[in-house]
Amino acid sequence: MHPARLARPARSLFRLVFTIAAVLAPAGCARDTSALTPEWTQRFETEGIVRRADNVIVRHTRLAGPYDQGYKDRLASIIVTKRTILVHQNDRVLLEITPRTRRTVEIRRQAGRVRIRVVGERVSEVISFEPKEDAAGWAEALRSVRAARPH
Repeated sequence: MHPARLARPARSLFRLVFTIAAVLAPAGCARDTSALTPEWTQRFETEGIVRRADNVIVRHTRLAGPYDQGYKDRLASIIVTKRTILVHQNDRVLLEITPRTRRTVEIRRQAGRVRIRVVGERVSEVISFEPKEDAAGWAEALRSVRAARPH
């Protein structure tokens, strides 16, 4: 028998095992993205948390030019206070909007999905998510933070 034919079953078995491991791995590795630093905890208690969603799937899109587009679905947590919007993975910030943010911020709701679009000079970002409940309330809370920013 030819040596290449002997290798085929081993490759097929490897692919099968790899596929099963890839499918089962996320189920066994539940991640928590809601941990805040002590500074953030104190700051948000002072500002007053209006909305909070922990461990939701967020679609993060970066638009850096006409040909450079891409998105990633990530597990993240979202906090909305009277002055701040924070999308984070524990201590890693994906998006932060405060009164000092100079970029243009747009909030849209499409059915059950809420989109936060931040337009900068060279790069635009879109964060979208589906809140578990009250998408209209989420959109309103996000818009109130945007409206509180100086123009």
